[in-house]
Amino acid sequence: MTLEIFLQNLANGISLGSLYALIAIGYTMVYGILRLINFAHADLLMVAAYVAFYGIMVFTLPWWCSFLIAIVVTALLGVSIEKIAYRPLRDAPRISVLISAIGVSFLLENLGIVAIGARPKSFPRPEDLVWNIKMGEVSFLSLTIIIPVVTILLLVAVTYMVNKTKTGTAMRAVSRDFETASLMAVDVNKVVSTTFLVGSSLAAVGGILYSLQYPQIDPLMGVFPGLKCFIAAVMGGIGSIPGAMLGGFLLGMGEVFLVAFLPELSGYRDAFAFVILIFILLFKPTGILGENVVEKV
Repeated sequence: MTLEIFLQNLANGISLGSLYALIAIGYTMVYGILRLINFAHADLLMVAAYVAFYGIMVFTLPWWCSFLIAIVVTALLGVSIEKIAYRPLRDAPRISVLISAIGVSFLLENLGIVAIGARPKSFPRPEDLVWNIKMGEVSFLSLTIIIPVVTILLLVAVTYMVNKTKTGTAMRAVSRDFETASLMAVDVNKVVSTTFLVGSSLAAVGGILYSLQYPQIDPLMGVFPGLKCFIAAVMGGIGSIPGAMLGGFLLGMGEVFLVAFLPELSGYRDAFAFVILIFILLFKPTGILGENVVEKV
């Protein structure tokens, strides 16, 4: 492998890893608060992509305006899902909430198929946002730089919110102990809604960036990226925001370099993520940056 090909794959790996990290943070935030794997999180990518698509193609809005509307709509949808599907089951066994999450995921996917149609659509790439960059023998899209920058900025913003604000303090308190936090005058419902608002916004940004990077959208577009981002969150330590970031980067880089070094295994690229998940669960179930949590009885 030449240096140029290595740098090309490195750029692609960082870009893909940033996408995985951005979406995985949403998974890990919800799990940190509710101990819930929000499987509907993956389908919020699809919702954001279609809202942005119709804003640009049907209503001829500027791309930045369509993207903002998509983020707001997706964030509000995420909060609504929590209030309707998860909050009434908060005191129910965890398996009930998990089944509800799976049901919401299937509902969004099938509503998309019925309302929009299953035929893939080509997502528009604004010329002032996506262009080719050539550095010597290495050529890549501007998105290869934009995606990691956006991901890092959002990670810094989320980390600041969680560690330096009253809302973040309340989130950390609720993640430790629901009952005690409520006794200390923490509005648990507001904290959970805020968590879903932030997590769904991150999913929306991830969905838009994913659609720009791979400009073909359909109602099931979130399934595989969602599963891989869940694996990234588990790899890094689900419940840990830096862990989700690290897991996303490692998974993205691993996928790209697997194909680069072993092109005959390119057909097994998706299976690579699941093999990693099995090994993580076998040898370090808490993930790279995860902590052992003592379950109170």
